[in-house]
Amino acid sequence: MPNFPFPPLPSSAGFKESLVASEIASKDVSIPTTSTWLSFGHLRDKHDALESAANATHAALQEELQHLKRLAKKLQKRAKQADLRVLALEESLKERERQDTTEREQQGALLSNLTQEAAKRQEDTQAGQGTLRRALESLQDALKNQGAKLAELEQLLKSPPGHNEVLLPSPLAAAPLLNQNPPEKEPEEAGGQSPTLKKLRAKHRQKKKLQQENHRLVAQAQNGSLPGRKLPLQEKDLESPAGPRPQALRQERPIMDKAPEEREVPQAPRPPGTICNVGAMLVFPNASTENFATFGPSFHSGLLELSLCSWVRTHARYLGTILSYATEDNDNKLVLHGRDAAPRNAIHFVIGDPAFRELPVGRLLDGRWHHLCVVWSSIQGRYWFYVDRRLASMGSNFQKGYEIPGRGSLILGQEQDTVGGGFEPSEAFVGALAGLAMWDRALSPGEVSSIAVGNGLPRSPVLSLANVTKLSGEVRKVSCPCLEHCL
Repeated sequence: MPNFPFPPLPSSAGFKESLVASEIASKDVSIPTTSTWLSFGHLRDKHDALESAANATHAALQEELQHLKRLAKKLQKRAKQADLRVLALEESLKERERQDTTEREQQGALLSNLTQEAAKRQEDTQAGQGTLRRALESLQDALKNQGAKLAELEQLLKSPPGHNEVLLPSPLAAAPLLNQNPPEKEPEEAGGQSPTLKKLRAKHRQKKKLQQENHRLVAQAQNGSLPGRKLPLQEKDLESPAGPRPQALRQERPIMDKAPEEREVPQAPRPPGTICNVGAMLVFPNASTENFATFGPSFHSGLLELSLCSWVRTHARYLGTILSYATEDNDNKLVLHGRDAAPRNAIHFVIGDPAFRELPVGRLLDGRWHHLCVVWSSIQGRYWFYVDRRLASMGSNFQKGYEIPGRGSLILGQEQDTVGGGFEPSEAFVGALAGLAMWDRALSPGEVSSIAVGNGLPRSPVLSLANVTKLSGEVRKVSCPCLEHCL
């Protein structure tokens, strides 16, 4: 076959241009010039550039939307945590209001009882004073009678001796005469004293004893040591014959003299050095995040009850974090959390974040040694907070049925935001901890008081300062058997 040459095929752009040219020619349209084609190409380039910019902007917008979605999720999570904290605070406030109402009712009842008791005691005192006044009046009348009878006896002594035997049996001398031996058997005393003279001297002694007893009763009445007490002398005794009276007074005197001995004697203050059995002390010199103490093995099993006691001393204006226990699930399983922020007179007792209670610690911020104990039981969700043996705070419905898991990270002096870390200087403890110990049971008030007066630790603590395995930063451990040595 003959080889005929074919013209080259136009490119796609050229083909389009040829089609456009043919269409224009068929419609009798004038063919665009070269400048017009250049303008079209320039517009096409601009269109491509705008499309590329739009695509880039769209991609950036998509990325920004994804970032906003992530932020929204975080905000939702934080809002949920904040809601839980607000609910916990509301529950705490309600519980505190209930406690305040109960305490006010108890204080009102106690005040009413005290008022009634004071009124009753005042009535008893007035009745006792009236009885004492009547007894004193009766005693004064008896003394007057005795004086008159004594004057009668003196008059008898001045009479002639021959008349003494006839006038002697008077009402005053009747009883002594009944107790005498018969006249014929009674020997004369040395010096030849007559029986009448002996009787007169006996009356003088009796009168002196009655005067002494009267003065003693008046002195005790003025001192108020005999309110409402039954008096040993009754009116019938004062009017009875004079013979047996001194013996009755001698029998009653020990009972009346015993009253000052039965009064309460205030106990003397304990001498220094008697708060002992402390063991050791940890000193945290400043608020550096490097200062903390670590327990090697914490408690191995879960806790349904706990008691934490320690001597605390700080010169700071706040009480920092004493203890922090964290696990992988929650960094606030057990925390005594304080920080340099208002309110500085309280710390948070946290069990399983976000549940916590506020504990008042204002009295600890005076630079002196104070003993504190925190006791919690999940059986009823109750907690007790003691400061220097006194119950400073208590409550219920706090993590009832909750169990603190074991094998976590236990640190003294810092608050963990992550396991073993995440410390902040404003939350650090600055001061000294002495005799710190923890039990897996609820200590009784008697046991708390026994620790606070230096009688040693109760049985079977699960942790103490002896179990501290690492001291970090500038923390020092000092041996101090008594608090006066913990300098």
